[in-house]
Amino acid sequence: MIPSPGRHNRLTRLPALLLLLLATALPLQAPAQERDPYKHLFGMTFGDFQEELAMAREEDKKAVMIFFEMDGCPYCRYMKEEVLNRPEVQDYYNTHFASFAVDVEGALEITDFQGRTTTEREWAAAHGVHVTPVFLFFDLEGEPIARHTGTTDGPGPFLKLGRYVAEGHYRDQSLEAFLKEVE
Repeated sequence: MIPSPGRHNRLTRLPALLLLLLATALPLQAPAQERDPYKHLFGMTFGDFQEELAMAREEDKKAVMIFFEMDGCPYCRYMKEEVLNRPEVQDYYNTHFASFAVDVEGALEITDFQGRTTTEREWAAAHGVHVTPVFLFFDLEGEPIARHTGTTDGPGPFLKLGRYVAEGHYRDQSLEAFLKEVE
């Protein structure tokens, strides 16, 4: 039996249609890989960073990472939407650091690592945070050990920043030297 031309056209179009459907469905899966950094990276805190530091020691973290941010900051938004929402970033940072977000304009009362009561805004200013975002890493005694101001070019460089601190490279070389070394 010879197939009719109409039937043949439908059969040859079917694989193309399936391929088109598959190609359009794949990009829809990408957002499922993203996770809200406020749920999967930044710890919930009652503002007692001295207590958070003690917990970081108990959990054998390498350091505490503070993400200083500001509402309406496009660079902060970029980091949250393109870098900090990536599972590989969250998993690495959750393994090695206790991470918290702090609003540089915030009036929320906090207790700093030395037990002093202050506001988020005053604490940011005390650490010289005048632009955002700033990622400030503190050792387990509450002393600043590494700082990155601005964005990174995707998750890869941000993971390298984490390695720089977690592996202790900050002790003997600059971040710039480390980044050149690991390229």
